Amino acid sequence: MDFLKSAVASISKGPPFPYTFGDRVTLDQSIWALYNGTRKEDGSDCSIFTFDIAASKSRLPLARNAVRKMRTLRHPGVLRVYDTVESDTYIYIATERVTPLDWSVRRKSLSAETSKWGLHTVANTISFINDEAFSVHGNVRLTSVYTSQSGEWRLGGFEILSSMKEDDAVIYAMGSITPDSGKYAPPEVAKSGWDTIKRHPLSAADSYGFALLAFEVFNGCLINSDLIGETKNLPSTMHQSYKRLLNQNPKTRLSVSHFKEQGRRSGNFFDTPLIKLSEGIESLGLKNDGERERFLSELDEVASEFPEEFFSAKVLPELLKSVEFGGGGPKVFASVMKIGARLPDEEYNLKLTPVIVRLFANPDRAIRVCLLDHLPNMIEHLPPKIVNDKIFPQMVTGFADVAPVVREQTVKAVLTIISKLSDRTVNGELLKHLAKTSNDEQPGIRTNTTICLGKIARSLGVNQTRQKVLIAAFCRSLRDPFVHARNAALLALAATSDLFTEDDCATKVLPALCPSLIDKEKLVRDQASKTFDVYMLRIRKHATTLPDSALPPVSTSANGVMPRIGTPQNDTGWAGWAISSFTNKLATASGEMQAKPTNAKGTVGEARPSCAPSSISTVRPPAAGPVSQLHRQAVTGAPAPVLTRTTTDQFFTDAQDEDDEIDLAWGDTGEDFFDAPLQPEAAIETQPLVPASRFDDGGEPDFEGWLKAQAVAKSKPPLPKGLSKPSGLNNGRQNAIRSTTTGHVGSGSGAKKLAQIANPASRVTAPKTIDTKPKEPSGDDDWGDAWD
Repeated sequence: MDFLKSAVASISKGPPFPYTFGDRVTLDQSIWALYNGTRKEDGSDCSIFTFDIAASKSRLPLARNAVRKMRTLRHPGVLRVYDTVESDTYIYIATERVTPLDWSVRRKSLSAETSKWGLHTVANTISFINDEAFSVHGNVRLTSVYTSQSGEWRLGGFEILSSMKEDDAVIYAMGSITPDSGKYAPPEVAKSGWDTIKRHPLSAADSYGFALLAFEVFNGCLINSDLIGETKNLPSTMHQSYKRLLNQNPKTRLSVSHFKEQGRRSGNFFDTPLIKLSEGIESLGLKNDGERERFLSELDEVASEFPEEFFSAKVLPELLKSVEFGGGGPKVFASVMKIGARLPDEEYNLKLTPVIVRLFANPDRAIRVCLLDHLPNMIEHLPPKIVNDKIFPQMVTGFADVAPVVREQTVKAVLTIISKLSDRTVNGELLKHLAKTSNDEQPGIRTNTTICLGKIARSLGVNQTRQKVLIAAFCRSLRDPFVHARNAALLALAATSDLFTEDDCATKVLPALCPSLIDKEKLVRDQASKTFDVYMLRIRKHATTLPDSALPPVSTSANGVMPRIGTPQNDTGWAGWAISSFTNKLATASGEMQAKPTNAKGTVGEARPSCAPSSISTVRPPAAGPVSQLHRQAVTGAPAPVLTRTTTDQFFTDAQDEDDEIDLAWGDTGEDFFDAPLQPEAAIETQPLVPASRFDDGGEPDFEGWLKAQAVAKSKPPLPKGLSKPSGLNNGRQNAIRSTTTGHVGSGSGAKKLAQIANPASRVTAPKTIDTKPKEPSGDDDWGDAWD
């Protein structure tokens, strides 16, 4: 921490350094101190190697040599340098973000395939230094190798790297002052010093160091002198070549270049898919379709062997380039999605989200279908704003695409993105497009639209629009000629039954379900029965919460008489209410029986004595004569009285054609159909009370005549009620009865009115007398007419 403070203070005094120091990283066997850092300009990650001149002044030539070699040596396997700063007190080197390799080695977190791949990368770098740069590294060891953010191995430790063309190379004079130099020095150097490398092959010193590096990588620990030459934990195919790297004679020692060539032979230790793929990834855009397909199949096989960092930082960018610009197509994008599934959200949004948005704007149908297929894998990483504002507007073009597969995949994708869309988008634009696909010419698309609506129903706005849309869509699908579309509608209705009101269930859903109960397909019938039971269960449950009646409570009239329209509660028969109502009317009638008005022919209706036996009263056909207003209204079809609109009337107004036919058959049943008055209103209002005259037949009652009338009634059919014989057939007996019994029976309403106007005092009732004087016998066949 003290050094960090002094470093920051020295930076303020020295040349500008556009990087910020972070945490310190442990680094063993090195003259450098390592820190994590960030670039001030863009905040990108980096690593900062620092050298304190005052603390290690004797090793200053090594630090300056490392700076110079790192800036001039260009190779993919070399630590990449961003910037360097040197002052009187310090030396800073800003590089790509790296971590020491010994961290992973000590944790034994490297697989055998990853170790081979890393050693192959280091071997390539050393071969370049020896063969191309004509130089000796001289410090090849585990602490000189680092791991980049992409998982690739980078070679550092260039403190004594020297060109053999230089006479005053630093390795000759300063090679022995590197940390632990004696531990990793080749046998000839340990015996005669670094000058002896001039007399031996250039690659001899680095070959020996590379062998020690391989042992440490596979064994997970730093090597000791006692372990040199051991092949413990090394791949069996590497044993022979490994021993040749450690040959005591530098002239016969195997070079790193030859070691790499032996390893690349068929079936040898460097002949692995991982190494092949790492070499071919950079040329992916140049491969043809066959080579690209083979490459991707091999990539899927070894995906678990690659470090995740390598996939995200090295493989993924190359694959994205191939998809977007190199014609990689859906197969390459599938590999991209596999890699992207392992990325954190922050990195996913940084590397993949921009490319996904651009690909949705691509008109290629194959790319669009591939995107829709993999949408479930990527939706969790995409922010809702990106989906709603950028992806969905591009995706809706698939609803109207010419290719049915694009339309179908677009409908299915709605289920995936519905949670990321705003309410306005769902209830507006989305429902419009689904309305179109519900009428698609392809039955599969119509079926999937119904299924989609059923699954997103709860995501729709909680308002009447949702109920209208769902009921209209599902009821229309119930009439679809495609059997699976009808079945899907039934399943959707069953799943969304709780979203509808009880009124909608009873008046809209259940009527639409009924035809499905007799569908031609058993699949539909069975599901219709189940769905029908679901709605009926809900309706029955709701019905238990309703009141017994919506009518106002029955109240008594002013005179204390109960209205005659009451409905009895004790009669549970199907027609009990009507019969009970009729009997109640008879029971509540009071006062004297009044005569009917004159008939159409002008004849006076006849009153029926109260003492007439009940056997004579038989059912008579409807004919001209006095009948009740209820009977006349039913027979003649008189217009019903105008009624006030009620809830019941409104219900029957919406009846179907079948109900209209029933109404025609039953006539117009108004409210007073079941409450007809027992006598005409005119008679009730204007009929005056006429005093009754005494009954006087001048002698004993004519019982003989009555008995004969009984016999006649049994022998011939009775005349209709209210009808009398023609005047030519009436005898004096009938006229006598009419004139002597009541004196006013049969009088018309007009006559009654005239009598009332002429003599108002006639309302007083006279005492009734019976005349017992016997009358002359007359014909028996018309005696019973007086009872009619």
